[in-house]
Amino acid sequence: MTLLQGALVSVCVSLVLGGCGGDSAAPTQTQATEQQTAYRWKLITTWPKNLPGLGTAPERMAEQVRKMSNGRLDIKVYGAGELVGAFEVFDSVSRGTAEMGHGAAYYWRGKLPIAAMFSTVPFGMTAQEMNGWLNYGGGMELWRELYQPFGLIPLACGNTGVQMAGWFNREINSVEDLAGLKMRIPGLGGEVFQRAGGTPVALPGGEIFTALQTGVIDATEWVGPYNDLAFGLHTVAKYYYYPGWHEPGPTLEAIVNTDAWNALPEDLRTMLEVAVQATNDDMLSEFTARNKAALDTLVGEHGVELRPLPKDVLERLKAVSEEVVAEAAGENELAGRIYESYMGYLESVRAYHALSEQAYLNARLSPLEQ
Repeated sequence: MTLLQGALVSVCVSLVLGGCGGDSAAPTQTQATEQQTAYRWKLITTWPKNLPGLGTAPERMAEQVRKMSNGRLDIKVYGAGELVGAFEVFDSVSRGTAEMGHGAAYYWRGKLPIAAMFSTVPFGMTAQEMNGWLNYGGGMELWRELYQPFGLIPLACGNTGVQMAGWFNREINSVEDLAGLKMRIPGLGGEVFQRAGGTPVALPGGEIFTALQTGVIDATEWVGPYNDLAFGLHTVAKYYYYPGWHEPGPTLEAIVNTDAWNALPEDLRTMLEVAVQATNDDMLSEFTARNKAALDTLVGEHGVELRPLPKDVLERLKAVSEEVVAEAAGENELAGRIYESYMGYLESVRAYHALSEQAYLNARLSPLEQ
């Protein structure tokens, strides 16, 4: 071999090694282990298994994560009652019984009264406004601070949009008709309803139909036409009232056990965050697309009586709501900061939406609707 041939061989070997990245670019032992490790998680929910919208959302999220991670993060979803009861999700994920949960923050009002503000506030923010507050208005940072002592990380994971006021077995013509009325209604809305004269009852979704059918309750709120039709509530109640003053933009949550979260490599944490964000957006789109068709079925095929709540009822509920929400801020220093942040953002976004969303919707009305 000549000196020139030897030099060429040396250059070629160097190029090959360089093209492969050499030893300096080889994956570390830790990186290789992370790529090979499969994480098997349990996700428990407050919803019946595969309930349209609410129940199918975490299933879709889990499937997206499974595909993006090529099976490295495999999340199995359990409906309410399969592993734990609907109202046990928060504590179970906190203890590590399951790595992840899906539900609504107002279900934990008995443990954390102010938590309800991260789900929905009577006469408060819409879905679009809640997303703005959580993502760009400081809400998410406060939410994580609230859950941190329980070893939980919250993520916004769904929204139904403005709900319906609910199903009633008797007419509501005035505030007096609320007196003694037993209604399934959770969160801050339940406390408002109680102060307005009613009797709130806490029930998981899977128990609502039987309770209404047997007279344990006189009325119930659930979600809106899409989910309510799936539950068959039209077969056990006659009157369907609107608007959903108590849940104008209910954010659903994914809660993750902090130790389980920290055990994931960075790429899987990112995939999970992306899938949860996609679920948050997708659920609102699905309910927006399906509610009107379901309402047409309820009214046109099943003869449901659709009615607006009387003006005096809404005025009374709104006045009481302001009192209840303000009192929640007095729980402790963090609750006060959450309240101030929420109300400050609401005031700002309402002022802008009066000139944009609301002004446009008013302009879009036909002469017959005005």
